[in-house]
Amino acid sequence: MRQQTEQHDSTAAPLPARVGELLGRADAELVAAQFSSEPWEQLSHAHLAALRAGAAVVAARGTPSGRRAPRTVWSMLGVVAPELGSWSTYFAESAALRAAVDAGRFELVGPARAEEAVCAAEDFVDAARDLVHGGAGAVVGRTLSMRVQRAS
Repeated sequence: MRQQTEQHDSTAAPLPARVGELLGRADAELVAAQFSSEPWEQLSHAHLAALRAGAAVVAARGTPSGRRAPRTVWSMLGVVAPELGSWSTYFAESAALRAAVDAGRFELVGPARAEEAVCAAEDFVDAARDLVHGGAGAVVGRTLSMRVQRAS
């Protein structure tokens, strides 16, 4: 996790306050993930961190509208920030696992899977922050790269 202290480009339109709030909440979830002792808690907090960061990007870029507009943050990211596609796909695919954990299926998450989720969330929160503060060029060429092999 990287704290960003530089200011948003003063020539660009100011970001909605909600963007900063959501990024702050994403950071808090990452801290909770890093200090959780249980793998299922780590995964849950990491996923929530990514969800908050994704919501910050949507808040910064605008929510897609219309009858067939996407309804989840992960789907909205595909429309408003396709450059974050690898991350949105990863977290959309892991949403079912987080839902199972939320329902009490703690045994589904081992230490390796939890570490993978935390690493991916850290990278995604950084990419989302770079995107909302630096624009599309800030994340060009950056894709999800797993530091840990996925546990079966």
